[in-house]
Amino acid sequence: MSKKKDPANQKKMSFIEKARRAQIVECAIETIAEVGLTQASLGEIAKRAKISKGVISYHFANKEELLEQINIEYYIAWQSYIAPRIEAQKSPKEMLRVYIESNLAFVAENRKHVFAVIELVSKTITANGKLQFAAEHDEAVLVPIENILTQGMQEGIFREFTKSSARVMALTIRNAIDGFTMELMRKPHLDVQEYTRELVTIFDISTRKQGVT
Repeated sequence: MSKKKDPANQKKMSFIEKARRAQIVECAIETIAEVGLTQASLGEIAKRAKISKGVISYHFANKEELLEQINIEYYIAWQSYIAPRIEAQKSPKEMLRVYIESNLAFVAENRKHVFAVIELVSKTITANGKLQFAAEHDEAVLVPIENILTQGMQEGIFREFTKSSARVMALTIRNAIDGFTMELMRKPHLDVQEYTRELVTIFDISTRKQGVT
């Protein structure tokens, strides 16, 4: 029986291909995080991965597909990290606290991947001149916050929010988290725990319904 028709071999090859794709993605993340998107050519990524450009081209049609995979894997990892922690909470107040805490912890624990995605979100332009990932990024991160705010308002824990003001608060919370990310890029030794405690306090006070402790 040839290797091509051997199911066991096919399964093994599939595993090897997945492992190689993962290696390429990881090396691309490290390259973008260290030298920036503009300098992260396929040649530079291949050099760092100690493979030829042809190997990258075998697994990814072009650089755009590779960059898209980085973005996809980031949001899968982010969702897998954040969602279970929020779902384990019973109170919207605790959900919001955990949302902030887990986001900052995720950033601190996955710095290179986060920094690479910042490069992609801010610099990858489509053929019509728009930022490729920006709209998807905004909705993916804002809707969960708005849902927590709405639930807290309905339960009488948070103050009243209109649809528009809930979006404003969600944007403010998200921008504070993203601001932490930018600060961490500039100051790698930033005290994450202190920053986290301060943000939790700020948004606990700003969302709390008067008379509720």
